[in-house]
Amino acid sequence: MTSFRKSLAINFASSSGATLVMFFVSVIVARILTPAEIGIYSIAIVLVNIAHVFREFGVGSYLQRVESLTSEKVRSAMGIAYAIAFTIAALLFFGSDVVASWFGHPEIAQVMQILALSFLFIPFSSVALALLIREYDAAKLSISTAVGTVAYSVTCIGLALADFGAASLAWANLANVISTGIANIWLAPKHMAYRPRFSESADILRFGAGALFTNLVKAGNNALPDLILGKLGSPRQVGLLSRANSTVNIFMQVAGSAITFGSQTYLSKAFHAKQSLRPILQRAIALVTAVGWPMLAVTAIAAEDVIVGLYGDQWIFAAPAILPLALMAAIDLTFHYKVPAFNAIGRPYLSSIPLLVTATARIGLGVMLFTGDIVSFSWALMLATLATSPIWLALQKKYLDTDVVPFVRMLLPSALVAGVSAGAAFATLELVRAAGVDLPLLRIALIAGPTGLAWLATLRLLSHPLFDEIMLFAGKLGLWRGSNRAQAEAG
Repeated sequence: MTSFRKSLAINFASSSGATLVMFFVSVIVARILTPAEIGIYSIAIVLVNIAHVFREFGVGSYLQRVESLTSEKVRSAMGIAYAIAFTIAALLFFGSDVVASWFGHPEIAQVMQILALSFLFIPFSSVALALLIREYDAAKLSISTAVGTVAYSVTCIGLALADFGAASLAWANLANVISTGIANIWLAPKHMAYRPRFSESADILRFGAGALFTNLVKAGNNALPDLILGKLGSPRQVGLLSRANSTVNIFMQVAGSAITFGSQTYLSKAFHAKQSLRPILQRAIALVTAVGWPMLAVTAIAAEDVIVGLYGDQWIFAAPAILPLALMAAIDLTFHYKVPAFNAIGRPYLSSIPLLVTATARIGLGVMLFTGDIVSFSWALMLATLATSPIWLALQKKYLDTDVVPFVRMLLPSALVAGVSAGAAFATLELVRAAGVDLPLLRIALIAGPTGLAWLATLRLLSHPLFDEIMLFAGKLGLWRGSNRAQAEAG
């Protein structure tokens, strides 16, 4: 556990730093490109993300969860990765004109063609990434992350300033993939092999078949909002929705890599050791919701200040969509670890059931409730996610031994923390506005202190497990001596 905590801390520092850089890049680019240009890229990238599911084919998940790893299995995984990635690259490149024609925006074709080129280099980084995660080698992961982040940032800002429009984001994506692949060759992860073979392909394909369907449904589900709105509305509305959604998911962008780091491998090892996954999952969800829910609540309260302060006045029309999207993200966070959990127990297909329901509901509710603006569409997305919650609860009860009542009771402290944090943010924001503070970013900065103190105090009063983790981390930094309980948990 101590080693895992150390790797988790390194990964959090690395991923948070990279996300912070990427966040500033997105802020800069949002002030250079128009909502329509970002909308064009959003439509193209969601389609490419669906293709990534076929390219992955569960190879990464297989390498992380397999009980014993051999060079033959790694080489077979690489062989499958090569074959699928190269095929998809060709299909995307030559099918881009058809997609652009269907949406009625020819600019989509160029963006898709550039993104298709990245598939030629992805196998070099995807297999290496899975092996590094399997070994909890956060130090090497941080290096490859830094290299890719620098390449993306320089390319993106440079080309955006040079009037490349939506294509600047696509070229930056390609630069990231190539540079990360080169870095991984130099880092040489344990068991890494580049020569393909197919002797162990049968096991990978069996696992991949189950994972493929689930991942495909998940990717399609994630793509539906941009695709439906791109057809019913306009690229500008897609851009606004994308900006609202990325604002809501700032927490996942900052902490997403850390809170998922090693989860697949960790849960798989526990399952192979005949341990119950229920206490592990419940503690993980309690920790992540105690951070994520308050951040989502505060983001919804200060939506207009966050949007205008970060991205400029041209994005203000994205602010009204923040509330429903924040509620949707809060529901998703509640079931954040179910996909790796079902993968760990060898049932990757189970996750596809609620995701299919969500996708169907998104299509139906999106078409029925859309009134021409992104707010109505955002509420449709939230309701579709809410409708799927009972299915997640039923599946985790049957396969993960998690009863509904104890699960909901476990979430109550996090909900109370979010409520207190939201109240503190609202009260402080009203006082700041009454004082005549006009700058949105300054208002956000002024509410951060009182809200953070209210959050921490509530964690302490409720004896929330997150408080012990925070104090333990502070002890590691020499900021707090710590209690015997925390020290014992650290060991």
